[in-house]
Amino acid sequence: MTGSPWLSRRTRPLVPHDDSRCGWLQGVEALTPAPPLAGDVEADAVVVGAGFTGLAVARAFTEAAPGRRVLLLEAQTAGFGASGRASGFVVDLAHFVARMAPEAAEAYIRLARAGIAELRQRVHEEGIPCDWDDRGWLHVAWGEEGARSVAKLRGWLEGRGEDHLWLERDELAEVTGVPFYRAGIRLPGSVLVQSGALVRGLAARLPSSVERHDRTPVLQLERQGSRWLITTPGGRVKSELVFLAVNGYTRRLGRLARRVLPLATFGSLSRPLSEREQEALGGEREWGVLAEDAMGSTVRRTRDQRILIRNSVAYSPRLAYSAAALAEAREAHRQAFAARFPMLGDVAFESTWAGVMGVSPSRSPLFGEVAPGAFYTGGFTGAGIAMGAVLGRLLVDLALGRSSSCLEDALALPGPTELPPEPFLSLGARFETWRMKRQAGPVV
Repeated sequence: MTGSPWLSRRTRPLVPHDDSRCGWLQGVEALTPAPPLAGDVEADAVVVGAGFTGLAVARAFTEAAPGRRVLLLEAQTAGFGASGRASGFVVDLAHFVARMAPEAAEAYIRLARAGIAELRQRVHEEGIPCDWDDRGWLHVAWGEEGARSVAKLRGWLEGRGEDHLWLERDELAEVTGVPFYRAGIRLPGSVLVQSGALVRGLAARLPSSVERHDRTPVLQLERQGSRWLITTPGGRVKSELVFLAVNGYTRRLGRLARRVLPLATFGSLSRPLSEREQEALGGEREWGVLAEDAMGSTVRRTRDQRILIRNSVAYSPRLAYSAAALAEAREAHRQAFAARFPMLGDVAFESTWAGVMGVSPSRSPLFGEVAPGAFYTGGFTGAGIAMGAVLGRLLVDLALGRSSSCLEDALALPGPTELPPEPFLSLGARFETWRMKRQAGPVV
């Protein structure tokens, strides 16, 4: 796409939907707000979006080019978007990776593991309190379809020689406390985090040379000669380089809108379990499961003894979701909770929230220079913690002409195929989500 004129046109504002009900973010220390951009300034680089990816870009740029001015612009506050709302599974091995072409799968895994290593180092060296847990989360099945899927995943892991544990129903019950799941795989070394605490911790520990501006949505991107002009409500920035780390909000970016699909996903977090409820539940005190069944629920028992339920998805072309959609999702979460935890019937949800994620049709993210001096990565499809961290850093390497084997892997990713134009895109997306829900039956 290098040289394409799409970014020189006026874009729709990158202003996200304001939903402050996320339980992860309510449960962590508030981040000191940074002032909005005011006035006209010049910079060497501008980063748009302060999630895992944007934070990685900003840090990497200041470390690689000390003394050069970098601005980090966030429409709300750092970590407020999908990064702070994620379920906290830091993914390297998964069924969608197994379905990639072998070369692409190997590149993806190497990149994800590089991202995990970088995050682990950051968390431990800088003391970020994010409930880092690498004892291993689980892929599980409760129905016939899930059982077939998890068996295929087992075969792929065995073929790769990956460390894994196969668990039958009774063994899964020893972990989760409930006999709900029929089979599953534990991946020792796979990581769980409290995503809101991690992304806020990374933001709080940015180098002081990064100029962060919260409440600074980008209203317009325009190429003027050899530089970019970025317009915000309070001022403008002229910069040689711009890094776009907006993931679910890629729909606002002209032709890139047909590479990444915006989907709203929903989560609920319970109140803390009492000691009596913890005893009644049994099992391990902290765990997480990803469902192999279609539309199955993601479930976690958190370190502070809450239950997280995530299910339900909606196509979100307007990058927003209604109160009715949130209420419908909350009811689906309640049904999934009751099906798994009948002994916890009186435990209420303290919060229900939604977030918009960027979905790649091929599950492989987009990465690269999309116009002269403009760099983008996104489309992580719910697996963006590790990939966002590493691909954000590698965007800086690409912009500064630095080579590495990791950068070669990033450039070798096949990237998402182009989606159809409107109105066919919206019609197809709504039909596909309807079909998946109908095929899955009641959400559990």
